[in-house]
Amino acid sequence: MKIGKNTVPRTAISTSDEHTIVVRGRDLCQDLIGKTSFTDYFFLLLTGREPDSACRAVLDATLVAIAEHGLVPSVQASRMTLAAAPEALQGAVAAGILGCGSVILGASESAGRLFAEVEQRIAAGRALEEAAAEVVREHKAARRAIPGYGHPLHKERDPRVSRLIEVATSAGADLRYVRIAEAIEQFIPDLVGKDLRMNVSAAIPAVLMGVGFPISSLKGVPILARTAGLIAHLHEETEQPAGFALSYQATRELVYDGEAPEGFAHKTGE
Repeated sequence: MKIGKNTVPRTAISTSDEHTIVVRGRDLCQDLIGKTSFTDYFFLLLTGREPDSACRAVLDATLVAIAEHGLVPSVQASRMTLAAAPEALQGAVAAGILGCGSVILGASESAGRLFAEVEQRIAAGRALEEAAAEVVREHKAARRAIPGYGHPLHKERDPRVSRLIEVATSAGADLRYVRIAEAIEQFIPDLVGKDLRMNVSAAIPAVLMGVGFPISSLKGVPILARTAGLIAHLHEETEQPAGFALSYQATRELVYDGEAPEGFAHKTGE
């Protein structure tokens, strides 16, 4: 993120007067409300362009693919926050989103930049396989993880990967980044020593970059999608509370292994 030199703030996203709200050059009430889907509107807000049919299908599919993933840490944080402050839905959603990082939801942008690096080498004259192998070797030499590969549950391949590729293929999207992602997957076992398969955080940039989605905003897709999932969990929390139960489960299994005064007998989870 560069620091701009402008002293006057500018935006091309929206403006309004007494009678009209303008968003990306369109009249919000006359041109957009009731006439566009939220997926289309998101892309328009982000880029200033309306998505074509391939972009619409792929972006919509990625949002559906990543919106829900069970009681992962960010969801637990969100539900426990609402349990502690039931009047602050916005705080509970924020607590969950703040838990999105390089391990949970944040790998899509990193994987996208990895694919772009391979694409740059291809543009410079390298063959796909050669460029992919070079990048994997360099990551291994630098002891950097390969973002978007490996999953604690889906050892063969995350089932969402194949489905997103099917959607992109059916929609007529550019599959060059899918091919790059698959080439990297092919070289990982020999070069890294582990059979790490693509997960959804690799599939998302692979299909989105093929429809012109900006790399710098890739992380926003899982964040936007997971916000919907969090709201669903928080609605359930109001009807079937689990936040304090999650806290109790953690406390019950907790093992204190620090020092204690003589005669103190603390029951641990051991």
